[in-house]
Amino acid sequence: MFSKVLVANRGEIAVRVMRACKELGVRTVAIYSDADKHGGHVRYADEAYNVGPARAADSYLDQEAILEAAEKAGADAIHPGYGFLAENAEFARNVEESEFTWVGPSADAMERLGEKTKARALMQEADVPVVPGTTEPVESPDEVKEIADEYGYPVAIKAEGGGGGRGLKVVQSEEEVEEQLETAQREGEAYFDNASVYVEKYLEAPRHIEVQILADHHDNVRHLGERDCSLQRRHQKVIEEAPSPALTDDLRERIGEAARRGVAEANYTNAGTVEFLVEDGEFFFMEVNTRIQVEHTVSEEVTGLDIVKWQLRVAAGEELDFEQDDVEIEGHAIEFRINAEKSAQEFAPATGKLKTYDPAGGIGVRIDDAMRQGDEIGGDYDSMIAKLIVAASDREECLVRSERALAEYDIEGLETIIPFHRLMLTDEAFIDGEHTTKYLDEELDRERIEQAVEKWGPTDAGDGDDDEDVTEREFTVEVNGKRFEVNLEERGAPAIPVSGNSSGSGNSARRPPKPKDDGGDDEVVIEGDGETVAAEMQGTILSVDVEEGDEVASGDVVCVLEAMKMENDVTTQRGGTVTQVLVSEGESVDMGDVLIVLE
Repeated sequence: MFSKVLVANRGEIAVRVMRACKELGVRTVAIYSDADKHGGHVRYADEAYNVGPARAADSYLDQEAILEAAEKAGADAIHPGYGFLAENAEFARNVEESEFTWVGPSADAMERLGEKTKARALMQEADVPVVPGTTEPVESPDEVKEIADEYGYPVAIKAEGGGGGRGLKVVQSEEEVEEQLETAQREGEAYFDNASVYVEKYLEAPRHIEVQILADHHDNVRHLGERDCSLQRRHQKVIEEAPSPALTDDLRERIGEAARRGVAEANYTNAGTVEFLVEDGEFFFMEVNTRIQVEHTVSEEVTGLDIVKWQLRVAAGEELDFEQDDVEIEGHAIEFRINAEKSAQEFAPATGKLKTYDPAGGIGVRIDDAMRQGDEIGGDYDSMIAKLIVAASDREECLVRSERALAEYDIEGLETIIPFHRLMLTDEAFIDGEHTTKYLDEELDRERIEQAVEKWGPTDAGDGDDDEDVTEREFTVEVNGKRFEVNLEERGAPAIPVSGNSSGSGNSARRPPKPKDDGGDDEVVIEGDGETVAAEMQGTILSVDVEEGDEVASGDVVCVLEAMKMENDVTTQRGGTVTQVLVSEGESVDMGDVLIVLE
């Protein structure tokens, strides 16, 4: 076994990996950006190293900085968690070619399965059913139209490196082909550095079923049953459970064996997930996630196996010590993603301070998190605060226990989707296990979500004074990039003033600094008294859809802002003429920054 593992990630998954390491007697190394210097994963690790500024591309995606941190720490293995570089074959290969061990599938296997067209072709060779469509990338609208003519509309255009709904566009008619193709290619380039896309028949109302697998370097492949991830909004999962309430025993066995055949064909090792779409009793391969999944927890709860520990053991060369027949699914488990989001406002990201953070507990309740009371939830990364996992002897008991646990979970200071989760536990379609991937986006009444937020939402909006006048002074010292902390609490001391600009009236707005070589100032002046369209959250501009002189109406989209891995349309509150465009594609903006000026 390894002596020291660097976890190339942040937040709850970093802590999850570190906990497994500690139980195996392995020391842990965290990396962190400037935005995460007080992060929970940093507090938990044995040691931590700064890898750059808040922007993920300059820190958590900086391969060279991460490898340098591993070298400084004297680590002998790197675990990528999920997200960031976890499915980046280039990073995996760089680790494999270094002195460190990569805790995950080989770079070759990741390349075979990471690009969706290659994965589809491989699965066909393993006699795994795939959704009808292309096994080669498409480049032109005419190619998309040919596929649609063959299979009928709607069709789905998908980024080869995509996942989580990013880079996926549904084409309902020929008129939409050109725009949706361009958007899918752009998202593929922006999110995955790969503009290549493919086309397949779009299934109207499927279930999303995935199979957890483990494979070692001794030709052993096991599956740990399936998870049902059908409850999604905009292709992002919110509640997952194991086993699926929708599968027959025969279908469950066929899907599990198909997953085993597929990964064996790919010479795959370590943990992974084979995802399927199920409709009308038939299943179709969708993709392989070559990493640990957010929802791996429910598989652990129903099998009693620690998947992260097995990731480490397999990477260290150990052999799986159980046969497929030894894997028994006992009871039921449900995972609720506790996200900082405004569920009544299309699940828009929320930011703020955790004034109160008191998770649920008791029998059958597991909390995976990295946050503590007083921590700030910013807009730099994804919106997850924690994962609530509830286990019980059967699904009925699990649902009842989930009601109790969600009612106990107390968070104040910002909005979360706990009210939405509580609503789902009163929802007939979810309780009966009849929901599909389309249920939230197309069938659930929006007013019911609004009513749930009013009923179960936070009683405060993050304002008000603390009970005690306590000033906490935190000193962070870095020596050769390694973090050291000194914390001092004083009662009755004056608060430490926060430097920075305050927003007020006038015709100027805070903007991100311009590049040093363009000769610009750090502040942009708004000309005249025009109405402004400002960013409601921190993020990156994916596209600007207007130019100076354009006429816009109320509700028109003027640009698209990516925040916390989600695309958000920025719209106008009234009509007018665009007089200034203050942002460009790829630019980072802060909450409150003015993007567009109207006259």
